[in-house]
Amino acid sequence: MTATNETAARELPWLHGCGTALVTPFRADGAIDEERVRALVRRQVAAGIHFLVPGGSTGEGVTLNRREKVRVAELTVEAADGAVPVVAGCGGNDTSEVAALARSLEGTGAAGLLVVTPYYNKPTPDGLFLHYTAVAEATSLPIVVYNVPSRTGINVTPETLARLATIPGVAAVKEAAGDIMQMARVVRSVPADFAVLSGDDAAALPAMALGAHGVISVVSNQIPGPMAELCDLCLAGDFAGARSVHARWLPLMDANFFETNPGPVKFAMAEMGLLEGHCRLPLTAVSADNQRRVREVMDSVKL
Repeated sequence: MTATNETAARELPWLHGCGTALVTPFRADGAIDEERVRALVRRQVAAGIHFLVPGGSTGEGVTLNRREKVRVAELTVEAADGAVPVVAGCGGNDTSEVAALARSLEGTGAAGLLVVTPYYNKPTPDGLFLHYTAVAEATSLPIVVYNVPSRTGINVTPETLARLATIPGVAAVKEAAGDIMQMARVVRSVPADFAVLSGDDAAALPAMALGAHGVISVVSNQIPGPMAELCDLCLAGDFAGARSVHARWLPLMDANFFETNPGPVKFAMAEMGLLEGHCRLPLTAVSADNQRRVREVMDSVKL
């Protein structure tokens, strides 16, 4: 991507629709299963997904070292083969390290970066502004702010996000606060050409009804086609059609959070024959009771 930060921040027509927060498949020995990564990416592209997001929360990015994060992004870009853009996970709680990772990821061919708010540190709004400014200055790639207070311990308020949107290179937000009123205020607070993406599958439809541009989805790991369809319907203004898709797959969206993500979605994908269900510690295998519950939901939606 050769655009300057200022240009990149406001020219992202591709950052609409459904982007899959890709799981990272591991082998039993804990290594990344590179062939499974490639196969999952090809499956997503064939199903019509709009963009791909490796190395985020669902991709267990916090347990990938820098070399692995770069490798997963490389594999995703290679397997996508130009068919869809890739937004690489690039988060952390050390600003200098995140900036260095951003520079490394730029060389993978990724089209953008998903940068989660620093966790544990609990920075102030001023700290967030300086953090994102430093990361944006380290790369020419557009940045998607990732707000997920249930994991990070801090919430990016609409007022703070509006300030972050003034940073050249900060182009979008993945809003996963789980608060539809906050989503409404976010859409109202940011510039019209600043992409707002739901970080919650079940909230994607109401978020898009409020003016959001799409979703970064967990459930599209299992059902990329239906989630791409749901977003296409919303973007076309066919909310009745979107409600039908949403109602059918809502039980699966819920099942993916019977335990900490990505445990349940990986278990379901293993049941589908798409990967082995291994997670990296400190995440463990889904409990026997929740395995039963996930299977019941899969049967009910005929997955």
